[in-house]
Amino acid sequence: MSIATKTGDKGKTSLFSGERVNKDNIRVEAYGTMDELNSFLGDAKHLVTLKGFREILENIQKDLFRVCAELASSSGNVKYPVNGDDVDRLSEDLENMEKTMELKGFVIPGSSPGSAKLDICRSVTRRGERRIISLAKENEINEFLVKYVNRLSDLLFIMARMEEKKSIHVKKVT
Repeated sequence: MSIATKTGDKGKTSLFSGERVNKDNIRVEAYGTMDELNSFLGDAKHLVTLKGFREILENIQKDLFRVCAELASSSGNVKYPVNGDDVDRLSEDLENMEKTMELKGFVIPGSSPGSAKLDICRSVTRRGERRIISLAKENEINEFLVKYVNRLSDLLFIMARMEEKKSIHVKKVT
């Protein structure tokens, strides 16, 4: 069986919920952006250097399959929707990381390969969040999904700063 079904040759795609929509539909834009984020996170996993970051990123990647499933279903009827526990997990990781960082001023991304990739992930997350908000103007969206994506961009920001901090420390020592 070929991956090329040819059903999208006229600019339409199928949602999980079954209906056909244009490929530039805001719902497709939203889950497509989250899929793009998942790919960038896969790359970031191989560039981060801090202990535990790969595991955090892999857990986020698994979550993003659920995020995409929700966004790809107009019925809102998915088996494992994003929930408060998912948001709490990200919030806890964020709070623990913030305790070790002092943030001042603006940041120019790119101090290390890991931090640069995490900043790309953060900005793609923000774009996805904007697409989700646009979708929510016309469709009911799980409130935890919006909170999750918002918290995720904050977490990716602090992870990037922590990667930079380690990189700067390593450069000073060597």
